Amino acid sequence: MDHQGRFRPAALALGVPDDEIDRFVQHLRLSIRLSGGPGGAPVGQFGGAPRLPVNEDWPSDQLGPLPFVFSVDCAALPRVDGFGLPADGSLLFFLRHEHDHLAGAAGEQGARVLYVPAGTDTEVVEPPHSEFVGEQYDVSATLFAELPQWFAPLDEDDGDEDDLSPFQQQLARDLARDMPHLDELRALAHDVWPPDEWLASAYIGGYLNDEVITSIAEQTLAGREKAGEIVIPVAKWYSHVEKEKHRLTSEWMSLARFPLADEFYYGSFVIRHDDLAAGRLDKALPVTEFTE
Repeated sequence: MDHQGRFRPAALALGVPDDEIDRFVQHLRLSIRLSGGPGGAPVGQFGGAPRLPVNEDWPSDQLGPLPFVFSVDCAALPRVDGFGLPADGSLLFFLRHEHDHLAGAAGEQGARVLYVPAGTDTEVVEPPHSEFVGEQYDVSATLFAELPQWFAPLDEDDGDEDDLSPFQQQLARDLARDMPHLDELRALAHDVWPPDEWLASAYIGGYLNDEVITSIAEQTLAGREKAGEIVIPVAKWYSHVEKEKHRLTSEWMSLARFPLADEFYYGSFVIRHDDLAAGRLDKALPVTEFTE
């Protein structure tokens, strides 16, 4: 099904010019919401014992086996334009969130994304430790519309504009000037892909959150400075980071993000669009956030 193809005819019917729709759609991302509520065909499994290739070792890091979080059947997921997920096969996500949260700065990764191609002989493998066994349940998929933070309506009286950086505030003003039908387009996107009534177990795709893209931008700029490519005055550092974040947003995407069972952590995997399209899932970076 051409999910995004539903949007343009509806926008044209509202009288929105075609070129304005094009500009809006460039920033519109559809993420796949995985929910465990009733109804809907199962597309994946949370917790329990995963299906691994026959005779393949359980994914592990330097501390030992990694906890299994969830798996999805790629062929059963909605197809989204510009989202380079494998057409079939399965993706399995493993994460030791306490270790990843503490070790990320050292370049260690207590995580792995495992791709199992379609047709691979698999078997159900019991987790090596009882604490790795979360509640097992099936999840179904719905689509959710995402827009950049600076696409949100600005209401200076309510202080919403203060939530944006000066660079993002300028982007928002330019957007409002160039897209007179922005309010209608925002509302239409959420009408076509309405919020789910059930609590999401995970999201596949979409934008990186602000903290993650900020960290990547800072590391990118610091690396370029160290290599002698650029020199950034201390007073200009923040503005350079904001511009780099905006540039990197088109390169990076969220592969998966999910709340963790103990409710104190939020796990995610992020990846460059090019790496996902090329099947380089080993390039996915785990990011664990402590929420308290």
